[in-house]
Amino acid sequence: MTEHTTTKVAFLTGAAKRIGAETARVLHAAGMNIVLHHNSSAALADALATELNAIRANSVVTIAFDLKQIERLPDLAKQAAAAWGRIDLLVNNASTFYPTEMEQIDLEQWHDLIAVNLQAPLFLSQACSRFLRDNNGSIVNIVDIHGDRPLKGYPIYSIAKAGLIAMTKSLARELAPEIRVNGVAPGAIMWPEVEAYGSVHQEIVERTALKREGHPRDIAKTVQFLSDGPDYITGQIIAVDGGRTLSN
Repeated sequence: MTEHTTTKVAFLTGAAKRIGAETARVLHAAGMNIVLHHNSSAALADALATELNAIRANSVVTIAFDLKQIERLPDLAKQAAAAWGRIDLLVNNASTFYPTEMEQIDLEQWHDLIAVNLQAPLFLSQACSRFLRDNNGSIVNIVDIHGDRPLKGYPIYSIAKAGLIAMTKSLARELAPEIRVNGVAPGAIMWPEVEAYGSVHQEIVERTALKREGHPRDIAKTVQFLSDGPDYITGQIIAVDGGRTLSN
């Protein structure tokens, strides 16, 4: 049942943990209602929703959905909009991340990484655009500094994020003037399963100007800025990487 509200609504994908969860907390604290998408992390999503609803009742709903079901993304967008009758911000945060050695790349890996990191953001943005347009809303894509500087051993992931950067700039033109589209490019910020990629992760941290790992809140606050900040910003990618891209 749709409950129409004047409160702005943020729809976040992959928001049950890490950067997505912190972004949900920051946007919620800023007064937005949250549609919190997850795939298989139901327990974490429900716990986060309970946490935030305890702060402000009936302000967070969860949706379980496999983003690789590209043909069903219009249904997901409608379900998100139905929660409160509007969408003001779409945050394409969900991501699949794992290494793919060049000699071992196969089509299953390609389809998996491209589907979640590139196809889903495109077609979900398309599906949400009619709701966003009603409120002069915006889209923020969580890209990656390795879309510009490929990470060795992760060619498909890097290709997908490069495509997401290009998509961000393209959609900024296609959806203007009603909808702004920007991207945030994290550096070494709470990688998934960081212990599995420890040596690569530590190498990246050492190459940052600030010599430390960032916090998911750094990304979340940048998303909030792009959503609520100056409304003359579109088609931009903001690197939140501790100065990693300054190094050779």
